[in-house]
Amino acid sequence: MNTVNKSDRNISMAVMAQLIFMSRWLQAPLYLGLIAAQGVYVFLFVKELLHLIAEANAFSESEIMLLVLGLIDVVMIANLLIMVIIGGYETFVSRLNLKEHPDQPQWLAHVNATTMKIKLSMALIGISSIHLLKTFINAEQMANNTIKWQVIIHLTFLVSAIAMAITDYIMNKSIAVSHQYGERFE
Repeated sequence: MNTVNKSDRNISMAVMAQLIFMSRWLQAPLYLGLIAAQGVYVFLFVKELLHLIAEANAFSESEIMLLVLGLIDVVMIANLLIMVIIGGYETFVSRLNLKEHPDQPQWLAHVNATTMKIKLSMALIGISSIHLLKTFINAEQMANNTIKWQVIIHLTFLVSAIAMAITDYIMNKSIAVSHQYGERFE
């Protein structure tokens, strides 16, 4: 009877493991939603670009600069979406099997959760930098408190990215050291 219980338990554990592993596919609709959100950003970009082209003579140089920075912001957010969609799907759901594809992003070859976090934090810093630049160009129309908080938020992104990079460096260094000592004792 003990053998039957152990066999039933092994089957239950195997079914549970398969169920947990298959649950990663619940994220696929989330990535499809992000693709739809990227479509919205493409629409927004085209709309703003057409507005800039149609009324270029009506804008001052600083207004044109703010509109162009808005376009750059949309592109950077779209780049962030691509990193999350492709990198997240590849890391957490399933392989994309793009090894032979000539357009495969180079960063995808060595993507993992830590690399994704650092890349995403760098993208957020870039987006925050664009917002901060727009704020500084338009500073006379902004409240000092708003400017102060944007700078604080930007600095928080910077400190967080540096902390993640340092943590990654320490983890990789300790892994390399443990492999080095492991080879000596084998």
